Amino acid sequence: MITYQLKGDYITLVQLLKVLHWVEHGGEAQAVVSAGLVSYNGAVDYRKRLKVRVGDVVGFEGKQVKLIA
Repeated sequence: MITYQLKGDYITLVQLLKVLHWVEHGGEAQAVVSAGLVSYNGAVDYRKRLKVRVGDVVGFEGKQVKLIA
């Protein structure tokens, strides 16, 4: 599991996928979230505008990231 240092209160799920280079662009990020390929704190989540905060864990294609302060 990797960590990502959050610079504000939150980052949206789609933005996080792009920042980590797990997807190439926003359209792809929205597509993988809509397809149920992304997990949020251990469960599949379909919300593209989900606000991911410190302590949350996001997973995609066998990779996981934990947000830290």
